[in-house]
Amino acid sequence: MMRGLTGKVGIVAGGGRGIGAATARRLGAEGASVVIGDIAGEWAEEVAADIRAHGGKAIGVPLDGTSPESQAAIVAAAVSEFGGLDFYHSNLAGGTQGDVDALDCPLEVFDKSVAINSRSHLIATQAALPALLERGGGAMIYTSSGAASGGSAWQVAYPMAKSSIHALARHVATRWGKQGIRANVICPGVVLTEAVKEHLTAEQVEQSLRRVPHRRLGKPDDIAAAVTFLASEDGEWVNGQVWHVNGGMQMRD
Repeated sequence: MMRGLTGKVGIVAGGGRGIGAATARRLGAEGASVVIGDIAGEWAEEVAADIRAHGGKAIGVPLDGTSPESQAAIVAAAVSEFGGLDFYHSNLAGGTQGDVDALDCPLEVFDKSVAINSRSHLIATQAALPALLERGGGAMIYTSSGAASGGSAWQVAYPMAKSSIHALARHVATRWGKQGIRANVICPGVVLTEAVKEHLTAEQVEQSLRRVPHRRLGKPDDIAAAVTFLASEDGEWVNGQVWHVNGGMQMRD
């Protein structure tokens, strides 16, 4: 068990499936009260119901991460249901359809990617920080991607947008660290979530496995463990960092 999660309150944005759902379940098992938000509100409630069925505390709410009103509402739900907010896991991603190289990426595709993969994380920060500061501190944990630093020849908007999260986290860590706020980023490698399984062919999965110096590709639980550590008191000396959790596919300082 991680230290200091029992009785803490956290939000997992984009928690209806994949990495977010695994993280919400792990946090619930560690004793945290979890508010799960997802654009598919029924998915969020399904995950919350599963956590409650296993003895945890959780609620699910619809969340449009690109909407300031929706982000404010999920923070308000955490405060009203569980009394405050101690950490926020901003796990939104998407908008990759039509995202190709820099010469052929339509600007509307770029703008959509920025809205989902960059702007939403700033909106989440604006919604969550006042509640975290009211508690005397807490954690912002952002999901980026190995694509931000991996040199993707096949897409431009997604890596650009995800890379901006790193600057956001370092800003938050620097600006509010003395007030008890820590902010960190997780960059997953190839994690076999439901969405990834839908988009990757068996051949692409095999190619990815050949590239990673490990026996397997990633599981959502691998990322959930890292996020849970950063949310806990065990992770309180980690601030302003970008962690690559990827089985060694990219090896970075």
